[in-house]
Amino acid sequence: MPTRMAQEIAEQPAAVRRTLAALLPLRPVLAELFAGRHRVLFVARGSSDNAAIYGRYLLETHAGVPGGLLSPSVATHYRSRLDLSDSVVVSVSQSGETEEIVATQAWARDCGAATVAVANVAGSSLARAADVALVTEAGRELAVPATKSYLAQLVAMAVLGTALAPEPTALDADLRRIADEVAGLLAEPSGIGEAVAALHTTAYTVVSGRGLLMGTALETALKLEETCLRPVRGYSYADLRHGPISVVTDGMAAVLVAAPDGPLLSPMTELARDLAGRGATVVGIGGDEAFRMACAVPVRGPALPEKLAPLGTIVPAQLVVEGLARALGLDPDAPRGLAKVTRTDPIHTGGDTR
Repeated sequence: MPTRMAQEIAEQPAAVRRTLAALLPLRPVLAELFAGRHRVLFVARGSSDNAAIYGRYLLETHAGVPGGLLSPSVATHYRSRLDLSDSVVVSVSQSGETEEIVATQAWARDCGAATVAVANVAGSSLARAADVALVTEAGRELAVPATKSYLAQLVAMAVLGTALAPEPTALDADLRRIADEVAGLLAEPSGIGEAVAALHTTAYTVVSGRGLLMGTALETALKLEETCLRPVRGYSYADLRHGPISVVTDGMAAVLVAAPDGPLLSPMTELARDLAGRGATVVGIGGDEAFRMACAVPVRGPALPEKLAPLGTIVPAQLVVEGLARALGLDPDAPRGLAKVTRTDPIHTGGDTR
């Protein structure tokens, strides 16, 4: 019997289609909400935070809108008073009930921000209280690790990033290909078994990506750590280059995620060669032919441009995680010590890992 995680990974093409159909009509509403404001700030935790990182990069590289990440503790513990009258604050939570995120959204509104909620539950507290709710259509998720709900959040980020761009429909042809690309990656996976075998025999793993793929790298690292119970560190390319690369040696594995094009593809290819030269087993997800040749274990990624590549690249990473968990004798549906909703503070704030 397939695991629930595998079943929910397989449901992602339909989740993408439903979410695009629900959210694309909201582009004019988002543009109107942003009118007269100058920046977008994201509030999230865990996987939702990784989706927000993609949203920030897309806004800055495609829409020309400054983005940033707000720390919920500034609102819930420090109780700072900030002038957010020039901002749209986007709060992201799969459940829409994360107390810490709901409280931070209310604080942001009190500080003058316009608010957007990204949640997978239409009647959730977060969605009800926002000026605009981007309700994803992933459907109920039963496995603890977020898969289809995370990809649906990436779709919401793509809708937001294109809504605020000078030409909102510029990426539409590729947006409409995403579901088919994901379906193709699921129907004909390439390199998944080899990647599972490589990671199964290593004691320590680093994961790296850069730019628009940075959130994908961090999400891959998080899933490997929480689902497979392995020590894993997620780094941006730049952070890895600035020092931690010195500890990479024989017996380690490096998982690199890359888009098939863009200005950061060549540096990621050079990083793959460097890590291999230090003795690491390099698993490369996505990229082009040169990137794949530089990796000991290439895993096929989507044929999507860099700005949308994260919406496909995460899928083979999810397949690797699910397969590795089973190979290690673990239950990927219910990782040890985790629940679908996890409180981040036992006193008065809470947060889930979505």
